[in-house]
Amino acid sequence: MMRLAILMANTDESPFADRHPRDGEKWRAALEPVLPGASFLVFPVKDGVFPDAPLDRFDGFIVTGSPASPRGDAPWQDRLEALIRQITAAQVKLFGACYGHQAIARALGGTVGPNPGGWQFGLEESQVIAAAPWLEPGPTRLYAAHQEQVTKPPVSVTICAEHPACPVAGMAQGTQLFTTQYHPEITPGFMADLIEEDRAILPPEVIAHAEASLATPPDNQRFARWIARFFAG
Repeated sequence: MMRLAILMANTDESPFADRHPRDGEKWRAALEPVLPGASFLVFPVKDGVFPDAPLDRFDGFIVTGSPASPRGDAPWQDRLEALIRQITAAQVKLFGACYGHQAIARALGGTVGPNPGGWQFGLEESQVIAAAPWLEPGPTRLYAAHQEQVTKPPVSVTICAEHPACPVAGMAQGTQLFTTQYHPEITPGFMADLIEEDRAILPPEVIAHAEASLATPPDNQRFARWIARFFAG
């Protein structure tokens, strides 16, 4: 049976977060249909809860999204980056989304900075540009919710996806590492609720783009199959 550890980095403890499934449950719901029989163990690293050694008792790790900036200096963030390096050194499979994508890049020597064009929020189409055994070339549409991105990837990785406003939209390293700047775990219903939650916070044009994007379904199921193929390969 496959054992996956979800490293939950999401620091949102607001009433909005209380009304919705936490990230551990979002990822379980996204991946259980494509990884039947897998077990998912959730470690809220943002609360200082980390997995014990040996790391290879897991078949893979998932680093989730978070409203926290990966450039922060909270103790749990430094500890997470150290764990990412340990996972990589142990050659255990590692996947990251949004904050996870950025934290992995930083941990392995890359840099993260503000989006030059400001917020990406709502459905965005990126292009898979580099072959990997689990990927299919061409466009893929996922929800975005970020104002920072990887500005310089680690030298050890291949850029496997790009977006005009986010050149490092996805990374891969051999068959051991896979990341995306986007959110294959976010459903249209959650995105609609998030738009309403952030309506008074984000610029009107950002909200308008996100609302219009709800008319197009995301490629969540397709991307989930890619993640499953990555972990199973």
